[in-house]
Amino acid sequence: MLRTTPFHARTGPLCQPQNWRRWAGYVTAGSYELTHDREYHAIRSSAALFDISPLFKYEIRGPDAVRFLDRVVTRDVSKCQLDQVLYTPWCDEFGKVMDDGTLSRLSDDAFILTSAEPNLRWLLDNVLGFKVTVEDVSDSVAALSLQGPNARAILNSATDGAVDDVRFFRQTRALISGTDVRITRTGYTGDLGYEIWVGGAHAEPIWDGLIVAGKPYGVTPAGMLALDVARIEAGLILIDVDYVPAHRAVIEDRKSSPSELGLGWTVRLEKETFNGRDALVEEQRRESEWQLRGLEIDWESLERVYSKVGLPPQLPSVAWRTSVPVYAGQRQVGYATSGCWSPVLKSYIALAHLCSSDLKPEMSLEMEVTVEHRRRRAEARIVDTPFFDPERKRS
Repeated sequence: MLRTTPFHARTGPLCQPQNWRRWAGYVTAGSYELTHDREYHAIRSSAALFDISPLFKYEIRGPDAVRFLDRVVTRDVSKCQLDQVLYTPWCDEFGKVMDDGTLSRLSDDAFILTSAEPNLRWLLDNVLGFKVTVEDVSDSVAALSLQGPNARAILNSATDGAVDDVRFFRQTRALISGTDVRITRTGYTGDLGYEIWVGGAHAEPIWDGLIVAGKPYGVTPAGMLALDVARIEAGLILIDVDYVPAHRAVIEDRKSSPSELGLGWTVRLEKETFNGRDALVEEQRRESEWQLRGLEIDWESLERVYSKVGLPPQLPSVAWRTSVPVYAGQRQVGYATSGCWSPVLKSYIALAHLCSSDLKPEMSLEMEVTVEHRRRRAEARIVDTPFFDPERKRS
């Protein structure tokens, strides 16, 4: 049976179209209005408030917490400072990504790890020989994400200026509506943003406090449809869409290494040992088989494809999550996994896995598009990600 989050008493009445989505056994809003347009524009022009409580959350505590985490994730946890947050994937013994999430340092020997998928059993399988405890706090900790150019002003109003000095991927503690919360400067939109973590029993006053503080700044409750467009613009991957977790892939070809997902920068091979290290050292000696790249679909080419059937270009109304072939001439060289029309960039963009051996500088690509039930191709070019990368995200 699907569960509701600790914020559902507030989000439920606001969800006018009853557009609910499943997320880790919970129901969350797809959109609060008939379309997600206003929610998306709040992310980029004011502020949007998301309920992200369904994320899995694990507290790791003990004198060996650093050693243990250094063993299971690819980042160098020994260099993680107090109140710092690391984004990291973790791999199986063959160097293939199982999941990705954030790791926050709470004290010298305490961390909290978030993930999209359940990882408790895997963490406990790796804990043997380490003086640590791993506790699943997923159900007891609620979370909100406040994203957009006005996010700092809203949180400062709600916390008496507590986030003014919080740097990108750092955290602090503060009071909202008289309740102690942990605030991380993180998010899934590629914009200025924060995530607020609080005990589930105190969730509703936090929502109320942020809505009141955010009213002069245009805060808008937002759902998963708007978030999906924003995360594609930010070039951020989504599990089960842009990659298959290694432990659930039924064939080897569905598995991906960090480098193949554009996450090579998160791998610290100088560490003595961690899960998958030997395989990743070997991969470094050769070229990764795949590359995750950004694609921009050529507008004039799209117009030509549709004009042949007497139609203007039909743009997707929501982000799509499906495998779409990508070609160089008559040869398929990869596939796109996520795409959308970007309102802020006025461009049709996609994330694509491209075969490294087929890539050449300035090569011409085509992405398959379906026009009136027929498969056609529109020209596309490789572009750097993130597609959208405002300075305010880090400043």
